[in-house]
Amino acid sequence: MRDILEEVTGWYREGTRFALATVVQTWHSSPRSAGAAMAVSESGDVVGSVSGGCVEGAVFELAQDVLATGLPVRQTYGVSDGEAFAVGLTCGGTIEVFVELVTPELFRRLPDVAEAVGMRSAVAVATVIGGDADVGAHMMVTEGSAIGSFGEHSLDHNIAEVAQGMLAQGLNGVVHVGPHGERRMDDVTVFVESFAPSPEMIVFGAIDFAAAVVRIGKFLGYHVTLCDARPVFATRQRFPEADEIVVEWPHKFLQSRTVDERTVLCVLTHDPKFDVPLLVEALRTKAAYIGAMGSRRTHLDRLDKLRSAGVGAAELERLSSPIGLDLRGRTPEETAVSIAAEIIASRWGGSGQRLRELSMPIHA
Repeated sequence: MRDILEEVTGWYREGTRFALATVVQTWHSSPRSAGAAMAVSESGDVVGSVSGGCVEGAVFELAQDVLATGLPVRQTYGVSDGEAFAVGLTCGGTIEVFVELVTPELFRRLPDVAEAVGMRSAVAVATVIGGDADVGAHMMVTEGSAIGSFGEHSLDHNIAEVAQGMLAQGLNGVVHVGPHGERRMDDVTVFVESFAPSPEMIVFGAIDFAAAVVRIGKFLGYHVTLCDARPVFATRQRFPEADEIVVEWPHKFLQSRTVDERTVLCVLTHDPKFDVPLLVEALRTKAAYIGAMGSRRTHLDRLDKLRSAGVGAAELERLSSPIGLDLRGRTPEETAVSIAAEIIASRWGGSGQRLRELSMPIHA
């Protein structure tokens, strides 16, 4: 729901009723993962997507029914389901969608969830989607608290505990428990959606290529920071899409920044006085991806300088340099696509090959 949270929160505050459809489970080669959401307002406006276009028409009709009756509905669309082919889900996967009516009375904590997401605070929403409980009831869960009730103290406690564990891992998924929250039972079905803070991309070097990388980083859902030591170049006018602009020596800034296992570092300075001390710091962090721009000659010279600075072979193996995949791009935008492609492949273990040359499933 993160992608449509701003729009639906606007409807909510205006008093516009809407139906919220959420993918709660997927099997095989499903087009979108659990948590994908689509909302339909009572005036017929639509935001979001549950399948990339395959079953949106059918879900829209389901949402109209929910708006009319107020009753939540679960519906499964799959390759073995004749209706799936009729509505267009021909990718070979199966999705289960939960559609609920959203009003201030039914989802009191939606503004609080939106505020937490906006502040980059970790929050999860647990929703009863089936079984012997109040279907459609919600619980807002943070690392240290749970607000809302499913009507039974033990059920509340155990679901909050499970949701906090899933939130810590950034997971979305269905949980089956007993009437009092007992594990390994199937009386109550709850969907937990985690809103972990957006991962961070830090782009070093206020050059024209950096502007394109900042834009594509935002498109991919990163919280993007642009850092450069030169105030004349690191300006809001040149980088309007950046969440943060920092004027500081890159290695000093990185020393002061918390870098976790989801952080992406793109070093585009290709100037030894900037990038060597920066990469010494970067390669000792937990960053998921560290890429550095430069020619092959620049790369070899940089490696020598990094070794002289005490960077070991195992640390150097983490460095993606020259940065990006071989797309033969020329423009800043094409280069940014190359860098983004390598980041995505690194995150998910992709090969970077053309899909037509592979026989493995597209969505592992």
